[in-house]
This record gives sequence, C-alpha cells and structure tokens, in this order.
Amino acid sequence: MELNFEILGPEINTRKSRVKHTALGPDMAMIKVEHSEDEALKMRREIDQSLIQIYFAYEGGAEFAFHGGSYKLKLEAEKNLLFYNPLQALPMEITVEPKSKLLFLYVTVERLHRMFVEASEELAFINPDNVNKKFYSDGKLEPSTMVALSQMFQVPVHGPAQRIFEESKVFEILAWYFNRREGTDVEACPFLENEDNVQKIRLAKKILIERMTDPPTIPELALEVGLNEYRLKEGFKNIYATTVFKYLNDYRLDVARQVLDEGKVKVNEVAYHIGYTNPSHFIAAFRKKFGVTPKKYLMNR
Repeated sequence: MELNFEILGPEINTRKSRVKHTALGPDMAMIKVEHSEDEALKMRREIDQSLIQIYFAYEGGAEFAFHGGSYKLKLEAEKNLLFYNPLQALPMEITVEPKSKLLFLYVTVERLHRMFVEASEELAFINPDNVNKKFYSDGKLEPSTMVALSQMFQVPVHGPAQRIFEESKVFEILAWYFNRREGTDVEACPFLENEDNVQKIRLAKKILIERMTDPPTIPELALEVGLNEYRLKEGFKNIYATTVFKYLNDYRLDVARQVLDEGKVKVNEVAYHIGYTNPSHFIAAFRKKFGVTPKKYLMNR
C-alpha cells in the first residue's frame, strides 16, 4: 500500500528530520516520523475511507486539522488516536511538533478483521453491524506499547533484517494496542453489571498505577474505592484478567523495561524507581517476566 504524504515544509530526510514510508502488503502501511528540527513539520494527504488510521506519539506530538482546519484534534506524547470514517475520505493536514517521534499505521478493515477474527465482536469498528459507522478513540499508551515503540525508533539491525524487525514491531504494537484489558465478562460476574462497580475497579487500577512505588494493601485499596475485598479482587480479575498485584507487578516491570530502553539509569536506580526496596528481588522478577536479567537486557539492546 502506497501512502506518501505531501510535505509542506521544512525539508525532510535530513539528519534532523525523517519521514519513512513502509508498505506492509497491499492493505497495510506504516509511516515513521522522526523530527528533531526546531520548527514544526507540516504534512498533508487525503486518507481513503476504507482505512483505519492509528497514530502513536512516542515523543512530542502533532495536531490534525480536517477539512481546511474547520476541525482539529491534538495528539500528545505517550498517547494515541484512532480514526475510521467509512462514509467519506478524510482530507487532513498534520502539524508535527518539534522534537517528535511518531508512528502512523494505516490498515483496511478487512486486513484487521483477518488479524483479529476471533475478537471482531469486541472491536467495535470491525463488527459487521458497524461497518458503515464512524469511529474515533484516543487514550494513553500502556508501558508495554511504549517499549515496543521505543524499539521501533532504536532499530538494532540493518539491511533486509530491518524490514523484518520493523514489521514484527508493528504487529506487536497492534497486539498490545488491541489487547482487551478492559473487557468485562458480565455473565461470568453479574456484580459488574453495575457501572458504579466497574468504575470503582477502574479507580483501583488508577490508584495502583499512580502509587506504584508505595501501593496500598488490598484492604486499604478496597476501603479507598468503596468495595469489600472479595468484590475488589473478583471484579479486578474479571476486568483485567489478572490479580490486583500481578497487574501491579507487570505494570512496574513494563515501566522498568521502558526506563532501561532510555539508557539513562543504572539497574539499581531502576529498581528503586519502580518501588522495589531490594534490587535483587527486582532482578529476579525482571528475569522471570522477560527471560533475561536487566543487565543482559541492556547489553543486548
């Protein structure tokens, strides 16, 4: 799939500004933008209505202007946007902020359906009932997605292997992005039919993330969100498919890997940064989750 943008300025494919297009077959494409200039980069194109558009901001951000600027959306660092409008093509102008690293993915509904055929009912915009409906979503990227994006912008291989590496990262990013972490099984857990209870479970997750270095105990968390311990644990497992502290531990380790990818701190500092008081416990947990120690992970980057 060819999907080149018209560049309105400044000059690209210099040492400080690169826009790389890669076709991933006839029905999928990616564009990798690395813009380190001090002025914004402007790009323009009309996007075909058959395409689902997903935009990821690893660093920096961008503004999307539609129909001559009559409607605008902002993409901020560590966030994403998804557009799908099967009713009409979308003429847009993208203004990329200075010091930005962005990934644009374009895929047909049919291709995405083949990739996620068993989950098509869970992905609203590829459900046959919604084939002619507009769809938009935005959100903050999980650490696992940020790690994959980091690796996309720090490709460790060259030549023919680079294409294979980048294509594999695209599928990994999509897998993390569409991972149904917030899907509830209401029939399995009637308690979750109450939207207030669902919001309390999501609040519990938010608290764990915000206080990952000093998380509350289960009783403290249950009291804070207004649930008893049993309902907190059962509801959390139904929504996030894992236990409260397994989720917290996985989140911490994903953050640790993201920090290691930035290459600015030592292993001990990473351990303390994510809330471990004993670095050896952190090393053991990291090795259990990722198959290597943090030190070996750094050496293999």
